[in-house]
Amino acid sequence: MAVFSDIRVSGRADWFLDRIVATGSLVLKTLGKDRAGEMAVQRLLASPHASVAAVVDTVSARTAEACSGREIVCAQDTSEINFKDRQAARYGLGPGGDGESAGFFLHPLVAIDAASGAVLGLAGAELWTRAEERTPDHRNQPPDAKESRRWLQGVRRAGTVLDTASRLTVVSDRESDIYHLFAHRPEGVELIVRAAQNRTLEDGGALFEATAAMHPIATASVFVAPRGPGDKGRTAEVSLRSSRVTLKRPAGLSPDAAPDTIAMTIVEARENNPPPGAKPLLWRLMSSAERPADEIVRLYRLRWRIEEVFRALKSGLGLPDTQINGAARILLLAAFALAAAVRIIQLVDARDGSDRPISDAIDPVFKPALAAISRKLEGATARQKNHHPEDSLAFLSWITARLGGWNCYGKPPGTKTMARGWNALAQQLTGYTIALETLLP
Repeated sequence: MAVFSDIRVSGRADWFLDRIVATGSLVLKTLGKDRAGEMAVQRLLASPHASVAAVVDTVSARTAEACSGREIVCAQDTSEINFKDRQAARYGLGPGGDGESAGFFLHPLVAIDAASGAVLGLAGAELWTRAEERTPDHRNQPPDAKESRRWLQGVRRAGTVLDTASRLTVVSDRESDIYHLFAHRPEGVELIVRAAQNRTLEDGGALFEATAAMHPIATASVFVAPRGPGDKGRTAEVSLRSSRVTLKRPAGLSPDAAPDTIAMTIVEARENNPPPGAKPLLWRLMSSAERPADEIVRLYRLRWRIEEVFRALKSGLGLPDTQINGAARILLLAAFALAAAVRIIQLVDARDGSDRPISDAIDPVFKPALAAISRKLEGATARQKNHHPEDSLAFLSWITARLGGWNCYGKPPGTKTMARGWNALAQQLTGYTIALETLLP
């Protein structure tokens, strides 16, 4: 997987990522299977040749290949791993969001196919700890000195890593409503940001009041994500209002830092008749591009996919419960876990069939081996045949499910089945690679 400076570390990194996906765990004993394996994990996390950057850059390179020629939505967001009530013996970590408990932060970029909504991979990630002392006079700090600079850095990285996409839109939530971000986005990268601030317009009016005064131009159905246990989500019928507006530079921002005005498209999606007791949906979305209102809403909705990655990372893999104590090892483990969480989402996406190319998840060099494995796994009945095209991700997903114990009948294979199958497949492909290296001159 990873292009580390030591080839032995690279091979172990492949094995480690596959073990995380297969077991759905970050417990070292579970990952290692035995004492020798556990020590191998410890050596990897302590290796001077292994780093967060190496993991992220290598996974990003594969994502870039999968995104080439496609219209891409890149979702970015920040999440916290807080060790409150689990911080005994932790060291090297700064305060979490509560200012007291030990923790760290991660800010991934998740590439999504704009047409299908499928997760294509991790395009970047920043992981960091905060200093013990708070930054004085935060509001008076230059934009590049603030922690919020991660939003612009994320947009710039997306523009670099995904530069072969046919069209690229970076979407983010209210925390990224930053004038400096709008002013300095790279050429060729579009933005859709959920508005948080009632900004002043060039004509002296206020953004939210101007939006509310617009006449509805269309209606749309928007899925409202679950808000907690037992909530299955719902579909909201919303009225759409949209216009091109000109934002005025905030008074506290230097003229040298940003232009006086910036033109943006504003879209308001307001729920008409929410069910009793439900909070009405209200999105105000700002887009750097001139797109139809319903298209801006649809693309922003894909931001939910990064929330699924966070859920897989925290609840599925249990990163907040890791037994590792040192900051450097925790951050490296988190980078591997983030890559594994994205892969798990991809496997679940493909289990019901997909026309996405197999290269989205695995190197095409393995196609001959996969074809042979598929034939071996097929049964006598029609339902036990792999009917998917060999170039499709669905073909790979069928093989993975069969190796995980799925019998082709009953309900679709679940996450655990897919994870077991991926582990078995990784072992077979490792043998295939060794055979190739042995036979080829």
